[in-house]
Amino acid sequence: MSAAKVARKPLSAAARRGVWIGVVVVVIAGLALGTRVVPSDDPLAQGTIVFDPATFGGENFPAVQEGVSELATDAVTLADAIAADAAAAGEEYAVQSSGGPVFSVTFTGTVGEGQSGIYPVEIEGLPDDLLVRVQTGPAINGTELRDATGDIEFGQFKNQIEFQNAAAALNDVLKTEVLDSVDTASLAGKTIEVTGAFTLINPAGWLVTPVELTVR
Repeated sequence: MSAAKVARKPLSAAARRGVWIGVVVVVIAGLALGTRVVPSDDPLAQGTIVFDPATFGGENFPAVQEGVSELATDAVTLADAIAADAAAAGEEYAVQSSGGPVFSVTFTGTVGEGQSGIYPVEIEGLPDDLLVRVQTGPAINGTELRDATGDIEFGQFKNQIEFQNAAAALNDVLKTEVLDSVDTASLAGKTIEVTGAFTLINPAGWLVTPVELTVR
């Protein structure tokens, strides 16, 4: 015959209260161990950092301007190298980008009649079949300033939109820092000194975005 089961005595109210207090203490201790104290200046405490194109442009344009000036090659030297071997010229003188090789260039020339702020420039020593143009606004297009030095890369941004906005922001700063002081509506017939960058899409045509433009 099996032994009779011994009935459990119910816990007293005081005992049940003690058990619940113990559970609460364990939970609170776990939360405390899993909690990170975040300083007020930590990005996590401030929420998601929103990309501000204007701030990016203002902070980065001086470095871009300096970088393009340091990389700039005389236009005649560059034209000869590209005519001889465009791929080799790209390896030697350009920074590679998703849009093609970006060359930094410097030259002095006479401005021709322009349209929509884009002016052809006649440069001594260049072949007649090479058209060099400079864009002066009001619309500055392209990603040359962003891509010319190789220091600004896609991986620094959250997505393609921010990457594109970074290029536009640098172009905007160019207009205020460099081109606002130039009477770009009356350049035809004048001699200008230019340092800038262009993407080699057509070896017979360069569209230069200037980082420096001086009217003689």
